[in-house]
Amino acid sequence: MNIYKTSEIAHHIGIHPNTVRLYEELGLIPKAERKENGYRVFTDFHMEQIRFARIALKVEVLQNGLRKQAIAIIKTSALGHFSKAICLTSHYLQQIKNEQRNAEEAIVITEKLLSGDNQVNDTSFLTRKETADYLQTSIDTLRNWEMNGLLTVKRRQNGYRVYTDEDIQQLKIIRSLRCANYSLSAILRMLNTLSKNPEADIRQVIDTPKENDDIISVCDNLLTSLHYAEQNAKLMLVHLKKMKEQFQENPTP
Repeated sequence: MNIYKTSEIAHHIGIHPNTVRLYEELGLIPKAERKENGYRVFTDFHMEQIRFARIALKVEVLQNGLRKQAIAIIKTSALGHFSKAICLTSHYLQQIKNEQRNAEEAIVITEKLLSGDNQVNDTSFLTRKETADYLQTSIDTLRNWEMNGLLTVKRRQNGYRVYTDEDIQQLKIIRSLRCANYSLSAILRMLNTLSKNPEADIRQVIDTPKENDDIISVCDNLLTSLHYAEQNAKLMLVHLKKMKEQFQENPTP
């Protein structure tokens, strides 16, 4: 098995030597043995493990603990538990697919609501609390959606908010999309576009941030991010299986 200095392994992979040290500190690669002079000695296993970690960290997926799962997989592989890491990655891939299905289903629900299906009846002029109870959400959530411009609620002369059938319909759309982890900015972008062009492609609009957006999060183009995450998880599986064949499995639990 080949051995490498910190600078050599960094050069081979194309990263800074400090990144190699950070990966070791975080447990993303095994602890390197040291020579008598204190210099670290890395092996082919370290090389492939760093490559695997960079594959796993390439896609930024934050929702529902997916990022934590990716980190756990990297650390499991670093310990030489390749079979367990493969099992965890298969579960990780399945959850990404579930997230994709939820995101797609939310689009379908939105299209149905906008087409007039499942209209809410006899809910005119609900109070904020009544609306929160009806939608099974919290008053703070409704307040947050309003503060972020997703809904403009009418007020009575006494200043109290009242929610109409149309408001309830829009809130159901927002709730469905938020449950699927679409960002507030993505939902607002979609609602604003539909108010100007009701025939706009919902799927495209909600997944395409504007070029002049100052800050773009992963959930601003959720469908695309999940697609990349799925492809990335498949690459993780391929690399893990390669490492399992190349290196000896750690028998300790």
